Amino acid sequence: MSQKILLLGGSAQQVIAIETARRMGYYTVLCDYLPDNPGQYSADKYYNASTTDIEAVYEIAKCEGVSGILAYASDPAALPAAIVAERQGLPTNPSKSVEILGVKHTWRKFLQDNGFACPGNFTFSSDTPLKEITAKTKNLLFPIVIKPTDSSGSKGVTMLRDLTGLKEAVQWANTYSRNRVLIAEEFIDNAFHSVVGGDVFVWDGKIVLYGEMSCIRDNTGSGLIPIGERKPSGLNERQTEDLHRELQRLVTMLGIKFGELNIEVLFDRDDKAHFLEVGPRAGGNMIPIQLSDAFGVDLVKANIAAAMGCDPELRIQEKPGCFFTYVLHSHVDGIFEGVDFSEEISGNVYRKVLYKKSGDKVEAFDGAGKAIGIVFMHADTEREMNDICSGLDELIRVRVNEVR
Repeated sequence: MSQKILLLGGSAQQVIAIETARRMGYYTVLCDYLPDNPGQYSADKYYNASTTDIEAVYEIAKCEGVSGILAYASDPAALPAAIVAERQGLPTNPSKSVEILGVKHTWRKFLQDNGFACPGNFTFSSDTPLKEITAKTKNLLFPIVIKPTDSSGSKGVTMLRDLTGLKEAVQWANTYSRNRVLIAEEFIDNAFHSVVGGDVFVWDGKIVLYGEMSCIRDNTGSGLIPIGERKPSGLNERQTEDLHRELQRLVTMLGIKFGELNIEVLFDRDDKAHFLEVGPRAGGNMIPIQLSDAFGVDLVKANIAAAMGCDPELRIQEKPGCFFTYVLHSHVDGIFEGVDFSEEISGNVYRKVLYKKSGDKVEAFDGAGKAIGIVFMHADTEREMNDICSGLDELIRVRVNEVR
């Protein structure tokens, strides 16, 4: 009988992991609490249970006799996957390290304790009096950022240039917090032209693929929400070497043995790399697919192989040119009508992935969960890529009939 793999999460972006596991010959067991998740139609067996319910996940893993567990592109499910895998003696990274990476206040403490660059910060609970939070901000340099400690993808994040809007920022962060622990931290003055995002892949404790990219951000809102990635990143040689060295030091100190990690990094005015996040899972917005295209590998397959204790056998053959993506999204709530692409980029677009069809309801974009789809593009030169990226809102138009 085929070996079984337990996959935590069956969203549109996670279906590819289920389908890939099946093609690899594994029996797929899916766990997701949403009854309408699309992944259930691709999996061999489906359990309607929360991926963050550790005991429920443990019982499913034990009952099914799985040989591996994968929380593909899911922050909330990464820690339950590690804890259950440890209990079952299955391949995993240390759950304590996964917890450090997944919770911002433990993450910031780890960085400070181990000599990594880290902004001034303090944590507080969601019911801390506003007067007390205000008093603590006096120890920080403005602007500051208020955000949940257990969320990713810029969800619930607000930047404040002064105390105006503090109450609303706390309320917004709390909306996206499961543990009700929030953090205030100094905003890092980014010397590089954008946030550095992307993924790295680890095998046997060594980073074997560095996939740093520069993030494309939404200019119409807060500017904090990622709407695409471009590779190459634009970092210079020294910045790249420093980033790679610090990433490997991080992986070694945490005892990370395998798998894909999602990174979000800023370079300050002294050119020091600040790790905003290093998520213990593959990146959202189909970053693994983009990097697979660029490096001539299959990172989805590699994630599954590693979770099952098998050598991912990455044979990197980097492709020429530039690879970049654009997250299709709406600025308003409404009914999706379609997407118009300019003829100017017809030769650059090589893949379109739509999560919605004409007539579906869509919501104003405030994170990856409300994406309408992903567009994959290629350019021969960085100049061509950057020119396209500077006009994406005009070159790709999402048509939505606004509902008021």
